[in-house]
Amino acid sequence: MMPNLANNIRSYIAARFFGRGEPQVRRASTVLPIFQPIGLQAFLALDVPPREMLLAPILPERSLAMLYAPRGIGKSWLGLSIALAVAGGGASLRWNAPRPRRVLYVDGEMPLPDLQARLNSIIAGAGNQAPNDGLKILAADDTEHGINLASIEGQRALEQNLDNVDLLVLDNLSTLSSGSEGASDAWLPMQNWLLRLRRKGIAVLLIHHAGVNGRQRGTSRREDALDTVIALRRPNDYSPAQGARFEVHIEKARTLVGEGAQPFEAAIESFVAAGGKPGVRWKATDIESAVPTVTRAAALYEAGLTVRQVATTLTISRSEAGRLRLRAIAEGLYEPEGQDDSGEAESASDGDCRLN
Repeated sequence: MMPNLANNIRSYIAARFFGRGEPQVRRASTVLPIFQPIGLQAFLALDVPPREMLLAPILPERSLAMLYAPRGIGKSWLGLSIALAVAGGGASLRWNAPRPRRVLYVDGEMPLPDLQARLNSIIAGAGNQAPNDGLKILAADDTEHGINLASIEGQRALEQNLDNVDLLVLDNLSTLSSGSEGASDAWLPMQNWLLRLRRKGIAVLLIHHAGVNGRQRGTSRREDALDTVIALRRPNDYSPAQGARFEVHIEKARTLVGEGAQPFEAAIESFVAAGGKPGVRWKATDIESAVPTVTRAAALYEAGLTVRQVATTLTISRSEAGRLRLRAIAEGLYEPEGQDDSGEAESASDGDCRLN
């Protein structure tokens, strides 16, 4: 037997059966995080500064928000307007920025000429321009390989540009993150990253597409950690010739109640600014049908419509229509008679529950 082979066999037998001469195996040590709960009184005594508003009343500091809408409705126009308002301490629609903040706008979709043209038009109509360092633009069209925030490398690369940033706008999720939109587990790495940004004091506004059912496209888990969800919807009498015209609906808001949570209609108007420069400005109006959605739904159910039919009529999801039915019954707005579709309503509502 060859000497080296014999030595190897003896070393193996000694290590396997007698525990001697065992080769050093490098094992990864498990480091557990240190959690330190504190008592109620100590927690209440913590010096925690209150969250100020970046854009009152919808966007607090250190918050996560989503703005979603179908394709071509005008969500990027609104996203850019919000970014300019926050950066310049201005206003957009019915929302106001108390003071200028630092904003990073990341665009994953538009060609550079279109992005420049939109910003110039919004600035001409807003009447105020954000400081150069107040609003920074990162466009995927201006990078060599694009931007993928679903990867750790993409997240770390972007974080290098977030020093002193108060608001990060990501427009939009589909173009800035690869992977399956419908798989809930695939969203977890992105969600963990967003929560880490919030702990660092950075607010994030996600701009996203709506699916064929009218809800935000993909997994509903995406909304779990969000403070604010804003949906843009087409009015029933909309015409393509009207351009960017939509209804603004606050679907989720942890701290927003009262008048600020009421839906309204928004539209972009084109005009010619001083010096012949083309510009756009926003116009916000009350929605003509001020009847609460639950009241409208109750009337439809009273007329004999099913959950599915009510969802189609009100342009909402079946789950939302189901919840409205149960709420209408609880508030005495609608009293079902005989055999009804309560099972359908309950199953629809169970599939998409949210807590504000």
